[in-house]
Amino acid sequence: MEDRMQQEQASPAVHKRVQDSFDLQGLMSHLGARLAHIGPGRVHIVLPARPEVTQQHGYVHAGATSAIADSAGGYAALTLFDEDCEVLTVEYKINLLAPAAGDHLEAIGTVLKPGRTLTVCRLEVYGVQADGAQKLVANGQQTLIRVNRPTA
Repeated sequence: MEDRMQQEQASPAVHKRVQDSFDLQGLMSHLGARLAHIGPGRVHIVLPARPEVTQQHGYVHAGATSAIADSAGGYAALTLFDEDCEVLTVEYKINLLAPAAGDHLEAIGTVLKPGRTLTVCRLEVYGVQADGAQKLVANGQQTLIRVNRPTA
């Protein structure tokens, strides 16, 4: 089932809605992050390792690692919501398992339990080497709330 979820793509309308929302996020733009996969209940975000996102030892900073994990989970939930809904993080817990090293990081948000009000997601962040080797550097869990899209 995990392999199928990884390959399944969101509909063009959902893909556009998620991409448009992601493009409005100043932090993701500032970090240099990009969406790599948008599927039903599953989103991948890639963050290139650059000096601007590192801490004093040269690893990607925990703040950047956590930010892409949070966004990946939020957008995974958004893929399952109606067009007139948005998502906000209620809480998340992240465990930093290893130094965030590699050519880039890839955060994967996966919906574990969708709900009418609250949705729970699994968060994973991998350090990916130039040769494609991956190492899990962070994992966590997140609770999100579905809210109505604000009117202009």
